[in-house]
Amino acid sequence: MEWSIAQVAQMSGVTSRTLRHYDEIGLLPPARVGANGYRYYEEHQLLRLQQILVLRELGLGLSEIKGIVERHTDPVAALREHHRRLLAERDRLDAVARMVERTIAELQRDEGKTMSRISRPENLFEGFDSARYAADARERWPEHWQESGQQELLNDRTPQELERMQREATAGMVRLAEHMLAGTPAGAPEVLAELDVHYRHLTESWTPTVAQYLHLAGMQAEEERFRVNYERIAEGLAAYMRDAMTAYAHARLS
Repeated sequence: MEWSIAQVAQMSGVTSRTLRHYDEIGLLPPARVGANGYRYYEEHQLLRLQQILVLRELGLGLSEIKGIVERHTDPVAALREHHRRLLAERDRLDAVARMVERTIAELQRDEGKTMSRISRPENLFEGFDSARYAADARERWPEHWQESGQQELLNDRTPQELERMQREATAGMVRLAEHMLAGTPAGAPEVLAELDVHYRHLTESWTPTVAQYLHLAGMQAEEERFRVNYERIAEGLAAYMRDAMTAYAHARLS
């Protein structure tokens, strides 16, 4: 039995564009390509896609994922390694869940007041991964990454600096959520001012071109590993961030 790329996209939640990208980099070639140019997948490819998605959820880069899935031809050995990684990720998500529970308790005790009145605002920032933008940049634009020297910049960061970047990024997400809930247009000056801060923080680990920044904007709402962090704060924030980044790119980077 085989499935078209559209069917695989629908059942897996992975966009057709991403599946084509996986084929182009040799990560997930289809079983065959039809005379019409459409890609078709069989059970083996679906199992490999499952492995890829598990490893992506764990924050691994595409080159590392490719090495893992090609190394483990034994499906049982592969599942054992994935299980070990999933248990480690479960511990991280438990920390995120505890953070959300604390935030709910704070808000219930102070009903009707703003988020700024939370007694321990640092609890908002536990569990977020600040390195995913940089990891994706390394995978998608390796030549630009090497030429920019960004890897050396990241290697020089202390744990305290990385934590600061993570906390500031998450604080910016909270401020954007407040703009969204207030009905502020994504291209409004006050929102673009927040994106100035976002872009400055981004360039501390990676300086994207305009095209790369626009690509990154689309990923906020399209790719689960980015979208989930925004949606934890406010429903619809991922799409709002995408629109704000797009407006910022056209207004201030072009």
